[in-house]
Amino acid sequence: MTLADIDGRRLAYHRAGAGPALVLLHGGWSDGRAWRPQLAGLADRYDVIAWDAPGCGGSDDPPGEMSMSDYADALVALLAALGVDSAHLGGLSWGGGLALAVWERHPQLVRSLVLAGAYAGWKGSLPPAEVEARICRVRAEADRPPGEWLDGYLPTLFDGPVPPGTLELVRTMMLESRRAGMLPMLSAFAEADLNTVLPTISVPTLLLWGEYDRRAPVGTVAAALRSAIPAAELAVLPGVGHEINLEAPEAFNAEVRRFLGTSGATLWPVSRATCALCGQQAESEDAPLTWMTSIEDGRKLLYCDRCARENVRNIEGKLDPVYW
Repeated sequence: MTLADIDGRRLAYHRAGAGPALVLLHGGWSDGRAWRPQLAGLADRYDVIAWDAPGCGGSDDPPGEMSMSDYADALVALLAALGVDSAHLGGLSWGGGLALAVWERHPQLVRSLVLAGAYAGWKGSLPPAEVEARICRVRAEADRPPGEWLDGYLPTLFDGPVPPGTLELVRTMMLESRRAGMLPMLSAFAEADLNTVLPTISVPTLLLWGEYDRRAPVGTVAAALRSAIPAAELAVLPGVGHEINLEAPEAFNAEVRRFLGTSGATLWPVSRATCALCGQQAESEDAPLTWMTSIEDGRKLLYCDRCARENVRNIEGKLDPVYW
């Protein structure tokens, strides 16, 4: 774990490997240690960065209440301090919602999205009664020692046998969770409805789900995200629950490798281009364009950012980013 000073507060992060940046965002009652199998398993190809959100793990507590936009800005500030201005974003559960908030506020940073057991915020993905039940439970437990309540969550996180040490890691992170970190995080998530963000997503997006996810069921939560995000791909791992990256780390890593390697999430270099729709011409010093690979005949066409966003549902093919 390494600490960075961001605006007078310490943010902790875990980092391994070299290559394109792959930033991993943990869920609630957790921290960057939850991505240990990915820090070890993907570092041969990617610069894997897993932060501890404010109030989690080794990071300082937040000054008070935070919104999902505040968390997104904090993450981007950390990445700027680390010299990262473009990254693949992967998020589990709460971290998936955070990835959506980053796309909403800082789309120029995002090369692709991997949303695992994610929500468009609790308000955006769950019935009102379920949101109320979850946040009431969180508030009731906030002032009690985690050891009194954490075992009640474990059956909802995993479906079957888990790799050695996994339950111990999860229990340790939950035991070390702090009221000052968890309450702002989950309160912000309970109020978040990111559904308006979903149709704007124009980068390759993988929805990676466990077949038996009980906290974010694939038949409702994942299905809604798939319907709303243009050209999103849904991959379901059989026999797996919510904490998909820990319960089935090898399968999870394999899907991430496949997606990033074949979906067009890798950036294509260009020096000049003409938008296929409006005819706008751009060179390296101008605004970047979005690259599209046609399904019809395999031709590669370029679209300016405005045309890509306005016509994303009408363009056949996958919209992939480029760099200059």
